[in-house]
This record gives sequence, structure tokens and C-alpha cells, in this order.
Amino acid sequence: MAPREVRQPEVARLLGLVAAAVLVLPVVQAAVGLAVALAFLVEFLSAGSHRPLSSLTAAPRREPLAVDGVAVDRWSDGDGVPLVLVHGYAPAGKDEPRVRTAAALLARAGFDVAVPTIPGLTRGRLRPEDVRPVVATLAARPRPTVVVAVSVGAGPALLAAADPSVRSHVRTVLSLGGYASAAELLRFFLTGEYAWNGIHGRVEHEPEVVHAFVEANADLLDTSARAALADPQRAAALLRAPPPRVLDLLERLSPERVARDITARLVLVHGVDDPAIPYTESLRLAAARPRRTRVVLVHVLQHVEPGRGAARLSALRELVSLVLVFYGLGRPG
Repeated sequence: MAPREVRQPEVARLLGLVAAAVLVLPVVQAAVGLAVALAFLVEFLSAGSHRPLSSLTAAPRREPLAVDGVAVDRWSDGDGVPLVLVHGYAPAGKDEPRVRTAAALLARAGFDVAVPTIPGLTRGRLRPEDVRPVVATLAARPRPTVVVAVSVGAGPALLAAADPSVRSHVRTVLSLGGYASAAELLRFFLTGEYAWNGIHGRVEHEPEVVHAFVEANADLLDTSARAALADPQRAAALLRAPPPRVLDLLERLSPERVARDITARLVLVHGVDDPAIPYTESLRLAAARPRRTRVVLVHVLQHVEPGRGAARLSALRELVSLVLVFYGLGRPG
């Protein structure tokens, strides 16, 4: 047996190494997490023209996920943070190429991703029953789960996050270009006008877009109302006093109505130049539930695609903000 005076320095050195490892390991893990977040965003914001994350990671597995009455795919590469991706308008639902690309990229970044098809959003319309696929998918997932909602998919995602049966399952909701008020969203779709708290503006929509939206929701309106909604001026007048049935539906589809029932952290990312859903909708939602809510307004995104309006220094700041947002998704908050 070694003399005591020999053993004590060795033990001290060993304890020093253990202490150093304990201190350094979290730093290393954070650095890796930030690098993955940056690689994800570079690939996402470049629409796949730069592929740092894909070049460094294996392609995830895609398989059906058993959820009663809902078509769901699971994308995974082993253990990961559970995540539910709620798509926006997507004619093919979970099988839409851009939805599949997003799901695969999230899985490569370390998430265990479930993607349900939202039936109404395959046809350009939303109804209260479109919340059910999200609720059912959350119920089938391990907890706590992250929810990422894209565009109008923020409606069913946020309404599901407020549902008493599953709201305790949700840790964080990230809304990308989402909305708060269905009535204001309808007004914007039909007239191009938006306003909130002194902020206002107008976007020119293509007539074909307005016509397609009206036709997708024709079951709610009679022939004269459909004709009125096809004309922005007549639409504005009609929307000031919508039919009771429409008014009730819009209320039920508005996340701001249930925002205070959501117990999860909210992160609302929105492009300032978003032509599809105005950024004032994220401000409106944050005002409805300011606690544990963060709004990130950027120019490097338009709607859910890369933007082109930011100066280089501003774009760098925005990229750092988005890296921190994405890095924080997988962490308790």
C-alpha cells in the first residue's frame, strides 16, 4: 500500500479532474447545442441550398405513429425531445414535401417529431374539429412536449395547448408566422388591411387568392355573401357585422380567446414583412398572454420562407436571436 503522503496528492488531482469535468461538460453541451441550432437555421433559411446539418447527421427514420383517428408520421433518429409539428396550409398534409423537409430537419436537430395531418388545412379552411388531431397527437406523445406551429396551423396548435386534457403535456409552443384573432385574419385575407394598437397597414392580395379562400369556405355563406366577400370594399362592410354563425365560428377559432389557459411557454416568431399573416397578430397574442411569452420580430423571414430585406448587421443580430430561440426549444423553461 502506498504511503499516505503519496496517495493524498493523487486523490487531490483526481478530484480536481472530476471538478473540471463537471464545470466544463455543461459548457461543451451548450456549445454543441448552439452549433446544431445554427446549422439548422442556416439550412432552413437557405431553403436547403446550404446543408450543414444534413451533411453532419444521418437521415432520420420515418414511420407511422399510431394515433386513433389521425394520420400521423413520426420522424426520429433515436431518443430526442418530443415535438409535435403542426403544418399550415398543405394540400397533402403530413405528406406535403415542405412539411416532410421541415420534419426531417427537426429530427436531424435532435427532436423526436410527430406530424399529424390537419384536414381543414389541406383544403384552405379551418374548423373547430381541426384541433382534435393536435390534441390526440399530444395525448399519444411522451411529456413534456414541444409544439412547433406554422402559419395558420398556429390556430389548432394553440387551441390544443389550452385544452385541459393535454395542456400539462406541453412545455413550449413556438409559433412561426401565426395568428391570434380569426376575425382579424379573415379581414386581412379579404381586404388586405391589418391593424393593432396604433399599427396599421395594407397588403395587396391577388384576386385569385381571395377567390380561392372564399370558395374554400363557401359552406358558411350564402351566394350574396360570397359575392360580397370577393370585393374588398363590400367585404369590409360585411365583416363589420358578420352573420351570427360566422361570428361564433371566428370566436371559437381565435387563440387569443384561450391564451391565458395555456400553461406552456410561448415563443412567437414573425416576419415584419410577412405578406400572408401580419406580424401584428403575434403582438396581439402576446398582449393576450404576456406572462412567459416572447415575441421575436425579424426581417430574415417573410412568412415561413427566407426574407431579403434585412441589412447585414441587422440580419446577423436576428440570426443570433433565432439561434437562441431554437436552442431554447429543447431546454426546460
